Formats: sequence, structure tokens, C-alpha cells
Amino acid sequence: MVKAMNKMFKGNKKIRLLVISSFVIIVSSVFILLSPGCEESYSSQVVGVERAKLTSAPYVPPPITRKHPTKVIVDLETTEVVKRLADGVEYVFWTFGGDVPGKFIRVREGDEIEFNLHNHPSSKMPHNIDLHAVTGPGGGATSSFTAPGHTSTFSFKAINPGLYVYHCATAPVGLHIANGMYGLILVEPKEGLPPVDREYYIMQSEFYTEGAYGDPGLQPFSQENAVEENPTYVVFNGSVGSLTGDKSLVAKTGERIRLYIGNGGPNLISSFHVIGEIFDKVYGEGGTIVNQTNVQTTLIPAGGSAIVEFSVEVPGTYILVDHSIFRAFNKGAIGMMKVSGDEDLVIYSGKQKEEIYLGSNENQNTDIFSGPITIEQTPETSSDPVHKEETKMDMKAFGKSVYQTTCQACHQANGEGMPNVFPPLAKSDFLNKDKERAIDAVVHGLQGEITVNGKKYNGVMPPQNLNNKQIAAVLTYVYSQWGNSGKTVTEEEVEKVRAKKNLSLK
Repeated sequence: MVKAMNKMFKGNKKIRLLVISSFVIIVSSVFILLSPGCEESYSSQVVGVERAKLTSAPYVPPPITRKHPTKVIVDLETTEVVKRLADGVEYVFWTFGGDVPGKFIRVREGDEIEFNLHNHPSSKMPHNIDLHAVTGPGGGATSSFTAPGHTSTFSFKAINPGLYVYHCATAPVGLHIANGMYGLILVEPKEGLPPVDREYYIMQSEFYTEGAYGDPGLQPFSQENAVEENPTYVVFNGSVGSLTGDKSLVAKTGERIRLYIGNGGPNLISSFHVIGEIFDKVYGEGGTIVNQTNVQTTLIPAGGSAIVEFSVEVPGTYILVDHSIFRAFNKGAIGMMKVSGDEDLVIYSGKQKEEIYLGSNENQNTDIFSGPITIEQTPETSSDPVHKEETKMDMKAFGKSVYQTTCQACHQANGEGMPNVFPPLAKSDFLNKDKERAIDAVVHGLQGEITVNGKKYNGVMPPQNLNNKQIAAVLTYVYSQWGNSGKTVTEEEVEKVRAKKNLSLK
């Protein structure tokens, strides 16, 4: 081949040398590409350009199927918006993409990311972004400080696979995070993650308000509560009830589920648990290696993450909680996954029978409800009919928000309760027969055996951390629902009961 070229370009030595050199380079390149191990070298080359598909929680962009890195363009807008924190409660959230948590970003190991941070002109504050996936000063924060009405652009290489938190790092950093500026970015390993049937995005965080839990209206941020690390709300995905009712996660029996879980903080560690399930695999602290199997509860630090996987074999409603349990039932850190499909009675039978049990010593069994309960009846107050009806409507609306944030987890959205565990509130003869006793149960708590709609319940209901207005409203709401008597409860009636001893002790 070289002799042929010498002959062809015999008259021009320079051209002959140039052509022969080019030929040698091409042949060498082909040889290298076809040599063992060259696939890795070739796949590390960035090929093409694409725009990142971003999703709002609890949804996740689809897995990446390409086998090579590419240039990924990410556009993310910071906005300051008034949104729901709980029913009847609003808050000024500072957001990435209009949502709390911010949009889920999914890229591949080796990708080159061009990041465009846009700060909406209506913003009152400058913002930036610190992506824990970035190797570089401030995780990108030093390059992305953006005034309202401006855009900042920087680029980085996704070197390390894993699940990473991102957040605003503009001073004061704690304030920006506490107001909702955080999210997750997944850098998929180049070989991909094992396939699963469903993936979901959950992020826990705290909110610190001037008002107490459930206080209605637009709530301002409390610097004092934040510094004291005493949150008013601890929630999943930015608000109370974001993963309950018709917003619950869904799955089918036989499916494998992967949860991408982040903790925006800004202060608390999460003890994440799914009641009735066991995590088959846990990628601790958002890494790419399964470091534990068969885990009941996994810790997620503030500013950290975890990936958990499990299969669902039995249908039903599974409760997601922070197992620092008062956060779940009293501050909002609760969600649901509704699983449909066929029963498997070998794995879980359900209740097979129920029998009377008198304890190891029958003489110690005391029924605190065995004697008569003496209650002073409080007459209903009369007022202008139109004004009274408007007041009832306001109370019911407020009461619904209190119910959803305080009572719904146990007594359910339809008031049916849970068989043999939590008594029903729907058509409840226990509630409808005696209003003062109902108030007392909320104010002072309730324990011991009671009979509701012909069925016996014997548990403990602790006193609820609610003020007189909240108790009056929630009971007025309950009485107006599910075939109940329609009674109205006033703050004065609640205060009267609060001043008395627990009726259940009489």
C-alpha cells in the first residue's frame, strides 16, 4: 500500500508524505478502537445534546437508556410563590421550578451538564444553587448567584454517580433552605440501575412558622423556632397531606418499588420507615452500592439522601412515616402507598379470629367505663339564623383542615376508622349521644374500653395538642359529616370542659 502511494505521488514528495502520514493515523485509530478495552474509551466521549426532562415530586424522569455520555442542558427557574402548607394554611415558598421540593433532575455518569439558573423577575431575593453532585467551588453556588430577572450559566461534569441533594446557598443559607429551596439530582451509573416497576421521589423537610400547627392564614417564617430547631411542621414533599388520600402513591402486588428519598432539613435527621414493608435493598446515604439488606428504618441526614427498594406482595394501604413518630402524627410527616391486587393469605392472613382475654389476673381487670357518667348538658345557644349559618360554614371549613392534619391518619378520610383499632366517627353513637363527652375525649384524651356502633374498642387516645378554636372546629366538622347529628361545638363549651377533670376518670 505504501509502495503504491510512493508511485502515485512520485512527482510531489510533500504530498506523498502528507498522505502517507494521514493513512498511518487512520489505521492506528481503527486499531485502537478495535482493541480490547477500547469500548470504555469510546463510550467516554460526549456525543450529542439533549435537554433534561424535569419532574415534580413524587414523579421521576424515566431511566436513561443511552450507552454514552452526552451534553445535557438543564433549565431551572427560581420563583417565590404563595402555596398551601396545610389545609387553610399558606406560606411564601422560595422554590426551584415552582414546587417544593424542586424538580427531580436525572443525568448519567460522564454527562456534561450545562446548567441555566433563571431567577424570575418577580422574585424579591437573589438565589443560587449548590448541587452536591458537582465537583467545584460551592457545588456551583459561586458561579450561579443570580439576581431577580437574570440568568446564570455554568457547566460541570457528572463524575460521581449517586443520588444527591441540591439547595440554594445564598446567604442566609438557612433561610433559603427553610423556605423550600432543595431537591434531588440523580447521576445514574454508566451501567444503569437495576430495572424496577415503579420509581417515586420523596423529600422530607421542616417548616418554622410564627403560628402554631394548624393556625390558619398566611404564616410568616420564625427565625427563633428555626434556630431552636423546633419545627412547626415536618412534612413530605412540601406540605401536609401531599402523599395521602387521592395523592397517595400507588402500586400493584408483585411489583418492585424504588424510592428516591431526600432530606432537605434544614435541621432534623429523618428516620424513614414504611409501616408493613421491609426494604430489601438500601443504598445508604445516596451511594450506588447496596450497603444493607432487609432494613426496617433507614436514617437520612439533613442534606442527604437514600435509595430504597422493596417488593409489595400484599394489597392494602401502607403508611410512610418519619419514625420519630410525633413528627408523623402531630407535625405532618406521613404519607400513604395504596397497593391493589390479589391477597396472599400465606404471607399475611388478616385477622383469623378474636376472643375474649381477661388477662393473667382477672381481678386486676377494671373497666373504667363500668359506672354511669354524669354530664351536665349545655343548651345550644341561639342567634341570628343567617349569621349562625355563616359561622357554622366557616367552622366546618376550618375544622376540615384540622381533621385532615390531626385526625385523618387514624380515623381515615371517610371517618370509618380502622377495624378493631380506631373507632369510626361516621354515624358514631358514642359521639352523637353526648357532645360534652366527645369534647372531653379530644381535650383530655381517652383510654379504656368503649363501645361504638355495637363494637368494643380498648385503646389509648392521647390528649390532642389543639387550642379551643381548633377543637370546636374539628368537632363541628365531624358532627356535620358521614351521617352524624349536625351539632355545633363552641369555643366556650370546649373551655368549660377543659376546666373540668377528665370525664373518663369519673
